[in-house]
Amino acid sequence: MKLNRNLVWLLLIGVTTLFTQCKDSGEELTPDDENELITSVTLNFKESGTGTVTSFSYKDPDGEGGNAPTRFDAVSLKANTEYTLTVEFLDESKTPIDNITEEIAKESDEHLLVYTPSPATLLTYTYGDKDANNFVIGLTGTAKSGAAGEGKLKVQLRHQPGTKNGTPGPGSDDVNLDFDLKVQ
Repeated sequence: MKLNRNLVWLLLIGVTTLFTQCKDSGEELTPDDENELITSVTLNFKESGTGTVTSFSYKDPDGEGGNAPTRFDAVSLKANTEYTLTVEFLDESKTPIDNITEEIAKESDEHLLVYTPSPATLLTYTYGDKDANNFVIGLTGTAKSGAAGEGKLKVQLRHQPGTKNGTPGPGSDDVNLDFDLKVQ
């Protein structure tokens, strides 16, 4: 009889604990931040001294996958020249067009731009902006071209919500483009 009473108490406590754990908190769950839809990327190189701005664009109206990009400019820079580099991101699939650059600036603690020239001697990039945690962003900076040559300029926009640590490693790519690069 005492064994049955103990068993009933154990079952009662177990069932109560189970229902307490499964109780609805009433809060709506929101999904993790998703990658941005970016249909247009424009690199703006402003030449030091002259102020001349040369822009190079990538456009893919339906986003990644699907149809091929409708525009993918080759980046052509003067040799041994310093530029201020700014970048613009748009989602042109919406009306009105969504300026993703503003969202990236607003959520700068979740984004990192990475510029990787290949070969590395074609271009060096120095970040000109930082987020509230003192990590670089890459929406603006200084690009210095090297000696004449040809290669690639990889432009990556890393989406790093909750994981940004100043390195490209954590997160996923919102953008990953390989522009042809000519320094002449």
